[in-house]
Amino acid sequence: MGDSFVEQRFRRFLLAVTGFIFIGTVLELILLEHFQEAIQFTPFILCGAGLLTVVVAWAAPNRFTLLALRWVMAAVALGSLFGMYQHFSGNLAFTMEINPTFTTTEALWPAIKGSYPLLAPGILLIAGLLGIAVTYRHPELK
Repeated sequence: MGDSFVEQRFRRFLLAVTGFIFIGTVLELILLEHFQEAIQFTPFILCGAGLLTVVVAWAAPNRFTLLALRWVMAAVALGSLFGMYQHFSGNLAFTMEINPTFTTTEALWPAIKGSYPLLAPGILLIAGLLGIAVTYRHPELK
C-alpha cells in the first residue's frame, strides 16, 4: 500500500466522520427541541450545508468541490464559535438576572457552568476542522 492509497482512505474516513457528526448533531438538536427561536436554526443550516458539501466532495473530489468544502467547513467552524458565544451570553444574562448583585467577574463561572452547555456547539468546530483536514495537501488542489 502506497502513501497515496493510505491518504485517500484516510481522507474518506475523515469525510465519513465529518458527515456522521453533522447527522448526529441534527438528531441531537431535534431531540433537544433546539428550534424555539429563529437563531436556533443556525446549527441546522450549518449542518445541512456541511453535510451537502461533504457528500459532494466524497462523490466528486475535484478542485472546485474541495475548495467549496474548505470554505463551508470554515463557515461551520465560525458558526460553532458563534454558538458558543450565544450559549455563554445567554447563561451570563440569566446569571446576572437572578443575581443582580453579582459583578460580571463574579458571574463568569456560573455562566460557564450554566444551563446552556457552553461546549456543545464545539462539535461543529470539530467537524469543520476535520473537513478542512481532508483538503490538506490534497492532490487535486496542486
